[in-house]
This record gives sequence, structure tokens and C-alpha cells, in this order.
Amino acid sequence: MEERIKRLMNTVRCGHCGQPYQSHNVRVLGHTNGLWYVNAYCVSCQSQFVIAATLTGEKVSLTSDLTEIENIRFANQVTPTADDILDMHGFLKQFNGNFGSLFGREKVGG
Repeated sequence: MEERIKRLMNTVRCGHCGQPYQSHNVRVLGHTNGLWYVNAYCVSCQSQFVIAATLTGEKVSLTSDLTEIENIRFANQVTPTADDILDMHGFLKQFNGNFGSLFGREKVGG
């Protein structure tokens, strides 16, 4: 069944650049109650997605909680660089979890 899902993912297009996925860049993560979780990597734009899909006949239907506007907005986002990831790692390593101080609102009555 996993191979069938991978083959059918060839009919799904990347949410970022619109190119079809290649089955060797699709990995089935698991499934529950008819919903399959798939990791798909696009070689065209180097985007990676986790996709929730249902299998009906010979068609894959994608499931998302994103609206069409959100899909468009996220498709136009700049991909983080390795430096961005390292910067975030450094920040999180030092972050104490106090979001109030992060956004300038100290916790009152603590």
C-alpha cells in the first residue's frame, strides 16, 4: 500500500512551485483511520512538506487546515537559509521561555 501511495503522489504538485513530486522523494510516515501522512520533497524548489492525504480509488486527496489565501501567502515566503536556522538555534538555546519579556510585556503579579 505504501508503494501505491508513493506512485499516486506523482499526480500531486508541489504547493510551492507547482512541479509534480517524484515517488523516490516521497516517504510514507504512517496512517490512521484512512488518513496517510506523507513527507514529500520537491527537487525543483527544494521545499519539503508533510502532507495528510486520503486514498480514494486511484486518486490522492490532500487534507489541509490552511485556507486558499494562506496557501498563497506561504507559497510566496522566502525559504530560511542555513544562517537563519543557526540564528534561531542560538536564540532558542538562550531563551528562558518568558514571552512577556520577549514582547515587552512583563508578567504582572507573578
